[in-house]
Amino acid sequence: MTQLELIFLGTGGGRFVTITQKRRTAGIRILSEKLNIHLDPGPGALVHSLNMGLNPQKIRAILVSHSHPDHYTDAEVLVEAMTQGTTKRRGILAAPHSVLFGNETCGPVVSKYHQQMPENVIELKTGVNFNISDIKITATEARHTDPDTVGFRLENRDFGDIAYSSDTEFFEGVGKQYKGVRLLLLCVMRPSGKPWKGHMTTDDAIKIVEEAGPEMIVMTHFGMQMIFSGPYREAKLIEQRTGVPTTVASDGMRISVGEEIRVRRMERKQKGLDDFVKSRK
Repeated sequence: MTQLELIFLGTGGGRFVTITQKRRTAGIRILSEKLNIHLDPGPGALVHSLNMGLNPQKIRAILVSHSHPDHYTDAEVLVEAMTQGTTKRRGILAAPHSVLFGNETCGPVVSKYHQQMPENVIELKTGVNFNISDIKITATEARHTDPDTVGFRLENRDFGDIAYSSDTEFFEGVGKQYKGVRLLLLCVMRPSGKPWKGHMTTDDAIKIVEEAGPEMIVMTHFGMQMIFSGPYREAKLIEQRTGVPTTVASDGMRISVGEEIRVRRMERKQKGLDDFVKSRK
């Protein structure tokens, strides 16, 4: 069976986590036999790719959800890596209008020079979809302080669908975009009772999970208040309220999605530790 692997190069987000690197902000690498995608390459994406033995020159697509530094900072240098130092036009850069052209509040954040390097540049809006190998990727709606922000849903008939919310506040229908996914990655910036406009709290995550009904939840992209509050306690709250298995992403964590969903946390032991296995129904 085809298997997908997600490698969490970074699990932090927000200004203070970014500038302190309390948790890394390097984004997520998505790999299979046919895929090599870097999702939201924030500060440290290049360095932590190299440190974890992930050659950035093998990347075939870069997905950027919006134009805030914790999501885009290393995008240009990864474009240079993907195009083998700008010597070959290859790969895909997919990003919303703010990243490519700018809007009334932010951007552009990837230069015209770098946009000329990939073989294909895709401007993302809610509902836009495209294929990378045997994966259909659809941009989903998000509501954030960058009004052009999108999330992502990746569909494949072999290992099932996975999705990534990016930064968003709760709105009616946000969870319906993710119905039927096996694995839902939620950017839960803040703990329960600590709302911040344009961002997700544990309370919001619960409502999204109730709408979506995924097989498993992964919390990631933690702000400083979430880190201080304790994301494992917040994950337990989500699981108790929704009945959906919920795990907390950690820097270096790997998730394989195949017949089973298997989580390995690399920081506990040098050789890794399987700490969660969810069998496909």
